[in-house]
Amino acid sequence: MISLSSIYQARDRVKPYVVNTPLVRLQNLDESAGCKVYAKLENMQNTKAFKLRGAMNKILSLTDAEREAGIICSSSGNHGQAVSFAAKLLGIRATVVIPETAPAFKVEAIRKHGAGTEFCTVDDRFIVTENLAREHGYTIVPPFDDELIMAGQGTIGLEIMDEDVPFDHVLVPVSGGGLIGGVSTALKASGFEGRVTGVEPEKLPRYTKSLEAGEPVQVESAKTIADALVVNRPGTSNFEVVQKHVDDVLNVSDETMLRAQKMMLMEGKILAEVSSCIGLGALLDRKLDVSEDETVCLIISGGNLGFEQLELLEDIEY
Repeated sequence: MISLSSIYQARDRVKPYVVNTPLVRLQNLDESAGCKVYAKLENMQNTKAFKLRGAMNKILSLTDAEREAGIICSSSGNHGQAVSFAAKLLGIRATVVIPETAPAFKVEAIRKHGAGTEFCTVDDRFIVTENLAREHGYTIVPPFDDELIMAGQGTIGLEIMDEDVPFDHVLVPVSGGGLIGGVSTALKASGFEGRVTGVEPEKLPRYTKSLEAGEPVQVESAKTIADALVVNRPGTSNFEVVQKHVDDVLNVSDETMLRAQKMMLMEGKILAEVSSCIGLGALLDRKLDVSEDETVCLIISGGNLGFEQLELLEDIEY
């Protein structure tokens, strides 16, 4: 289990490299969402996603020998971009193993920072990463199943608490569990009295099924519009934290995520990738029991998207 002290240590460690992102009030979304809406804008983070926090915390904790040997990670895009950006800043050789389904613009962003790339299927990416690490002596920088990664992501929770807004709910996009594991720990260990709720794609209900079973369960891989939320099994260490600190996990359809993304852009004036809009989707579908007097924080986890993805919104009604 990660601790509040490890998250504070992470904040001190990564402070020179990450942005304390804005927490903004989005009144234009209140009527549709059924509550008072705020958004924590990690789409304005360096590399345009929250992933830099955890990646930088992990990489800065490596020994000189580990840095010299090089690092490797597996990623659908945002984690790989964070690792490649951090490696470039610190002068470390990096390789990113990328699922073949990753958007081309995310692949180009990774390569822009000088990282090498290897492609494979979504299901094989962790195996390929482990094999390459063993062959070349690289240190793996996991996308989520790691205490240092979770602690880095948990710095978002500290920043939310610093704002001193009495939130009734914080909604967090869920994939492997690094973000919600870190944020829920930071909030609950700091005395947060509201509810922390994870939101995952309806097509990949890995936490819903796992929490029902009481242990990590692997669900069948499925294509979803939420390309940043494609993990089909919770991280082992993440699952324990989610069990302890998260109040509920909700599912949202691809169609609703697209509606939420368009509303976030047109009414909230926030440009965010579709995976980041899943929390708003849960509110639009009334998956969360809230009243108009309650205050909700949506974590907007990233803003890496291309024009071809915006074109999908043209005929979407919200």
